[in-house]
Amino acid sequence: MKHPAIYCLLLTACTTSVVAQAWLPQTSPTTASLRGVSAVSKNVAWASGTKGTILRTIDGGKTWLLTGLPLEPTLDFRDIEAIDDRTAYAMSAGPGALSRVYKTSNSGTDWTLQITNPDPQGFWDCMSFWNSKHGILVGDPVDGRISILTTEDGTTWRKRTGPLVNKDEAMFAASGTCVVTRGTAEAWLATGGQGGGRVFHSVDGGETWSIATTSVRHESASAGIFSIGFADSRHGISVGGNYSKPTEAADALALTADGGKNWNSAMGLSGFRSAVAYVTKRKLWVATGTSGTDVSRDGGKSWKNIGSGFNALSFTSNGVGWAVGVNGAISLFK
Repeated sequence: MKHPAIYCLLLTACTTSVVAQAWLPQTSPTTASLRGVSAVSKNVAWASGTKGTILRTIDGGKTWLLTGLPLEPTLDFRDIEAIDDRTAYAMSAGPGALSRVYKTSNSGTDWTLQITNPDPQGFWDCMSFWNSKHGILVGDPVDGRISILTTEDGTTWRKRTGPLVNKDEAMFAASGTCVVTRGTAEAWLATGGQGGGRVFHSVDGGETWSIATTSVRHESASAGIFSIGFADSRHGISVGGNYSKPTEAADALALTADGGKNWNSAMGLSGFRSAVAYVTKRKLWVATGTSGTDVSRDGGKSWKNIGSGFNALSFTSNGVGWAVGVNGAISLFK
């Protein structure tokens, strides 16, 4: 893995923008596969994964402590949404009752089970929050409709009538970013599978949805859009590919400049990416996956590889971010 920051310091002649592009590995207390991460501040972040694993740092990643559910080792926490150093929501993914939402308000000392998936055929994929109490959760289709649940008080979850889907269309529980929220009620969710490769958009908190197609490959159950992100209300990026063919160059990227009404194909990312995020302070996009990590400073038109890949990533508005991956891997973005 290349480390531009170290290289530039040695030469003493590089800009801050170049120095910023590198991963700094951190010491992890677990070997679990991590797919959830939520950055709160320069000091606080949470991460989650297999074997009931939930981690938290309050010192900028110098130390990560296990704060998970020791009595629930079979759960796979594919998403975690942190509010602050004490409060976080954790979503496990799995068939039927293995899909659950827990919440802690005391730094992970105790976790309250908020809801268990009532549909035996269901499988929850990811969630996102507009504020500390108003959130949305999405899951694979049941009876031909995407599973949609929302909370408005941070405690109770209400099932909504989700939009109809195509045959063989679903979401991916790969990085907790198949759904993204903005403002007070706007949301976008992305799909994969042979019937997928589409983006659903809601402006009323998940009550109704419009649909747009993209060029992201979706030729099989292992291909489609895995992650979606927005820099503002109009400019967004969706990434994906085929996770079973991570070295195969193909359509893995689509851009929108009109809030998701239309998506245009773009070059620059090949292989597979499972997560994308916009770093507001640095005005750059970061995409990661098993094919590597890349950054873009021109709205996704061109990309530069900065090293190895991860499952998921998360940034604060001030540009502090972490990525997590297999075997407990955790890295800080520098």
